[in-house]
Amino acid sequence: MIGIVGGVGPYSGIDLLKKVFDNTLANCDQEYLDAILISASSKIEDRTEYLIGNIKENPAIAIAEVLFKLQDVGATVAGIPCNTAHSEKIFSIIQLQLKKSEATINVLNMIEETVSFIGINYPNINKVGVLSTTGTYKSGVYTKALQSKGYEVIVPSLEMQENLIHPGIYHSTYGIKTISNPIHPKARKNLLEGISFLKAQGAQAVILGCTEIPLAITETVINDLITIDPTNVLARALVLHSNPNKLKPL
Repeated sequence: MIGIVGGVGPYSGIDLLKKVFDNTLANCDQEYLDAILISASSKIEDRTEYLIGNIKENPAIAIAEVLFKLQDVGATVAGIPCNTAHSEKIFSIIQLQLKKSEATINVLNMIEETVSFIGINYPNINKVGVLSTTGTYKSGVYTKALQSKGYEVIVPSLEMQENLIHPGIYHSTYGIKTISNPIHPKARKNLLEGISFLKAQGAQAVILGCTEIPLAITETVINDLITIDPTNVLARALVLHSNPNKLKPL
């Protein structure tokens, strides 16, 4: 059974579950893989707020508790549809909690899966742009992972990040976390401006490095720039680890 840590944010968990099914070979209900989603948003503190120091409680503890519950009901492999949760200060504590409890559930690393996906499917790309929350931006989680594989990483300026990209996700009146269905036009406009900036700086592909961003940017190519959806990458990895014979070819 596939387990999904929901609530980080809530629509991201739904999006991951949908993409697990979208990437599964099945001709009837019974041929889909078993999956369980636990959306405990009230229990999990905001990851960016923790990383920038606005809250003290590490969300890793609550995320680990959800993973224990997923394991208890039969999940053997799990994904956390939140890029920021994979920053070292959070993900390492999740892993520590699982190790201390001798948990057997296999938790995939969304960042590592995404970087690996680019290398396998786009071998000619060497300049990668990243759009993300400010928490992911400042933690450098994608920058470190990409640079370790030899990629040149392109990110927005700090001014653009704080005044355009992050508000597109978090703004209280138009951000994707506030209005997820339908997406507010201004949120999409902000993100498209960010993508245009990254392309102008030489990016050959852009990672949509917040799981809310693919809710607004659904295209796989924008102005000849490849978009990489880590949620879809994680979904494919979950299917692969659960039953390789069920994975749809790209």
